Amino acid sequence: MKNDTKVRPEISERMKKQRIADTKPELEIARACFRLGLRYRKNVEIPEAKTTADLIFPRHKLLVFVDGCFWHGCPWHYKTPKTRSEWWDAKVERNKTRDSKKTRKLRRLGWKVVRVWEHVEPEKAALRILNKTKD
Repeated sequence: MKNDTKVRPEISERMKKQRIADTKPELEIARACFRLGLRYRKNVEIPEAKTTADLIFPRHKLLVFVDGCFWHGCPWHYKTPKTRSEWWDAKVERNKTRDSKKTRKLRRLGWKVVRVWEHVEPEKAALRILNKTKD
């Protein structure tokens, strides 16, 4: 595997424009939660775990992460890019490993953690979150 991280300038610019907060799936899930009466805060840093949750429900000590199918390796939708395939597969595996470690750490710190794929219907995701607030 080539460990070259040089990227063409036009690709670098395109990647810089990728949203990391308030993505469409995050906003739709947040709105669906609000319609169910759930109140939350968005994009809150959890310093003990060196991470930022997409949604946090402080009263329930619940964190929600909306994972993008490409970046987090969705088993249904992730497709390895044709160029630099080995590098991308390794990158996504590192992301998945990091996600697992952070989830375990947050749970050890007493948080309930819900991870939702971006392709999940917002209403279904919100119901799952609502059920987790009752645990």
